[in-house]
Amino acid sequence: MAIAVGKPEKTEPPAVAAPPAEGPRRVSRTVVVAAILVVWLVLFAVLRGKQTMTLAAADLTGLHRWFNHLDDSVGANRNSNPLFLYFFNEIRQVIDNLVTFVQHLISQPSGDRPVPQIGWLGVVAITGYASWALGNWRVALLAVAGFTFFGLQGLWQESMDTLALTLSAVLVALVFAVPLGVWAGLSDRFNRIVTPFLDFMQTMPTFVYLAPLTLFFLIGPASAVIAMVIYAAPPAIRITAHGIRSVPETTVEAADSMGSTRWQSLLKVLLPMSRRTVVMGVNQTIMAALAMVTIAALIDAPGLGKTVLQALQSLDVGTAFNAGLAIVVMAIVLDRVTTAASARAEAARRSRDRFRGWRRPLLVAGAVAVAVLVYLSRTYLWAAQFPGQGTTGTKIASWADSVTTWAQDHLSGVTNAFRDSVTNGLLNPFQSLLTDSPWWLVGAALTGIGVVLGGRRAGITTAVCVGLLVGTGMWSDSMTTLASTMVATVLVMVLGVGFGVWMGRSPLVDRLLRPSLDAAQVMPPFVYLVPFLALFGATRFTAIVAAVVYAAPVAIKITADGVRAVPETTVEAATAAGCNTWQIITKVQLPMARSALTLATNQGLIYVLSMVVVGGLVGAGALGYDVVAGFSQGELYGKGLAAGLAIVLLGVMFDRITQAAARRTSA
Repeated sequence: MAIAVGKPEKTEPPAVAAPPAEGPRRVSRTVVVAAILVVWLVLFAVLRGKQTMTLAAADLTGLHRWFNHLDDSVGANRNSNPLFLYFFNEIRQVIDNLVTFVQHLISQPSGDRPVPQIGWLGVVAITGYASWALGNWRVALLAVAGFTFFGLQGLWQESMDTLALTLSAVLVALVFAVPLGVWAGLSDRFNRIVTPFLDFMQTMPTFVYLAPLTLFFLIGPASAVIAMVIYAAPPAIRITAHGIRSVPETTVEAADSMGSTRWQSLLKVLLPMSRRTVVMGVNQTIMAALAMVTIAALIDAPGLGKTVLQALQSLDVGTAFNAGLAIVVMAIVLDRVTTAASARAEAARRSRDRFRGWRRPLLVAGAVAVAVLVYLSRTYLWAAQFPGQGTTGTKIASWADSVTTWAQDHLSGVTNAFRDSVTNGLLNPFQSLLTDSPWWLVGAALTGIGVVLGGRRAGITTAVCVGLLVGTGMWSDSMTTLASTMVATVLVMVLGVGFGVWMGRSPLVDRLLRPSLDAAQVMPPFVYLVPFLALFGATRFTAIVAAVVYAAPVAIKITADGVRAVPETTVEAATAAGCNTWQIITKVQLPMARSALTLATNQGLIYVLSMVVVGGLVGAGALGYDVVAGFSQGELYGKGLAAGLAIVLLGVMFDRITQAAARRTSA
């Protein structure tokens, strides 16, 4: 049988799809920013010292003179203009009466009495009882010890003045903040309307509220309380709204199905179930008010802030430290009491304490004991005026002075070397780049960086802020403040990334460090200036270091939370692929926590800006000094007001760029 043999068939190779045509490669934002900086440096070398808009300390622009004229005009017509007669003056009168009432109650002589209505013994008793009733016995002991310590320091009246202003401001703030927070929690439309205003109010450094308020309400407690309300109300509004929105929808629907009206659902369901969150909002309001009351000493607000301010201006470290310690103690006591109050209801509901049935009779007995002590403090001088001469405070101040002298004698070599290395190696070159470049070159560079990092809207905002900064006449001082702020922010982020990664990777380190970071965030900014004034003297570097310490806790905590949020499976996959610890941190955890790092930068910038401005009290100069000088020298009021406006513009510019960058990063 013949077998036909033919040619083997040709097998075609499998078709290979042609690679898609590559589009234009996207240039990374880092490369574009680097290119902008290179062009800036080249043009700086050519144009250095030209069109820098430098303004001498005593010089005024037309805007500054107009502000001065406005201040004079308002002062001349304050008692004849209907707007002041029936609006601003009435508000000032009401708030002054409120503050005076609380002061006469606990701190200042009342009427014909040479002492307040309630003496030190009564105040300590009320404080301890309220702390026990709202929190627990441990917090009550802390409160009693803390308030007694004020008297031992010789600062009882100053401490009570601070407490009176704080309580007045918190009362006014909560009257407005809680209803607005409830409204924002119930209405999406109102929440969208109010959020930008809250963002703006919380972005602004505390300094900037003071000068405009003195224009309408004069220097004194009224302006101080209103500034405290503006600064302290936003946290309460936000947190109350969050608490209302956090109530489970099923619970609200169940109440509705049972025939509850909207008002009944609010009072019987929403508010009770969000009570802990609302109390935390009160906590944040009190802390913000206490931070602001120390700053308000610049507009003659009484209390511990005035003592610290006068001591800083005379470089009296001992007195400043003693008063600053009293502020710290008050902040800790108020924070612990309100925190315990927010946790007590939930803890009581979960626990089955056999002594719970005795709580009501004990509270009644405690109230009777407090009433007796209050009566004694109203009747007997020994219970009204704190006994002793404040020798403990004298010893503390003397010890602080001795430590300062020792540090300056033995550590000056190290501290001066550190200060000079940072100042000459980092701060001076950057400040020179900003202040010696033509204003239009700096503005173009900042706008370009804003567009690259935050997008077109951030770039437009930056350009508008730059134009308005030029219009304030404070360009050179603004650039000096910007240099200090940026250097401090870089140092903050170095600490934030270093400690944040450590905390994010180690639960033990987180448990050890977080309580200290929480406590550091409670402290008013004034307090941070005192120890660094002792170490570094009255220089701009002192303000920068204080700003770094003030802003680092929030950056560390945000970074730690971002690192911890990286999925464990991703880290395990990287470990299985053979990555070492350094590679996991730099190639996995930090890139995946990029949005948290951007948010940390945003918050660090805002905290630093507020602290660098406060540093004007200890030689930081620039905008901080301009604001302080505007309060103390009438002819510089307009310049101080313009400096406050410049601080607002810097804050808005920083906030818009970093928030837009955070959104783009997380998208």
